Amino acid sequence: MNSEQHHYEQWDLKHQDADVTYLLKYLCEMYPGKIVFSTSFNIEDQVITHFIANNQFPIDIFTLDTGRLFQETYNIWSETEKKYGIKIMPFFPESTDVEKMIMKQGINGFYESIENRKECCYVRKIKPLIRALKDKKIWITGLRAEHSEYRQSMNMFEWDDKYQIIKFNPLIHWTQQDVMEFIKKNNVPYNSLVDKGYWSIGCAPCTRAIKKGEPYRAGRWWWENNDEGKKECGLHLK
Repeated sequence: MNSEQHHYEQWDLKHQDADVTYLLKYLCEMYPGKIVFSTSFNIEDQVITHFIANNQFPIDIFTLDTGRLFQETYNIWSETEKKYGIKIMPFFPESTDVEKMIMKQGINGFYESIENRKECCYVRKIKPLIRALKDKKIWITGLRAEHSEYRQSMNMFEWDDKYQIIKFNPLIHWTQQDVMEFIKKNNVPYNSLVDKGYWSIGCAPCTRAIKKGEPYRAGRWWWENNDEGKKECGLHLK
């Protein structure tokens, strides 16, 4: 365990109830120029973008554009930039990686096996993420414990050994109701797909609306019934 990891494990215990704005301000002072926030334009990410933009925190905001996002996602991307007067940095997959993968497994090969799907996630999301996190100290995410059983074990501050970075999950203990109430109260723009039952939105071919009573992330990779898939693309697996 390195010193940064130990420090933030202790910080997690001390600041579970701290205000998000206070924590963001503290981190900006502690790690100037070394903080990034990854947004996928889901409701949680929109809340965090609001905190960052409204307070003009010097935090770089980026998104992983896989090349297969919903048009509605591009719409909210544009709307968010206009509302807050910000620019969100896109990180794309390497074209040669995508070309090789498609030649190997086909344009929709991710439907055929978990291995193919994970390869697609690796090419389109994980490799670009590695570039986005390079030389950074803090990675802010919109993860919430309510998302899945796996995420219930996560803390507000964590050491991500895979990417060698401190992960800050400011909304980890927020409920879906908390998020939506904040959005309505503060007039935060959100993806129109949410109103159609899309609560966890990823790539268009891999996301469907969830049915009443289904888990939050049931609409992601819905054709996979194997628990080994964990309803994760690999970005947040340790």
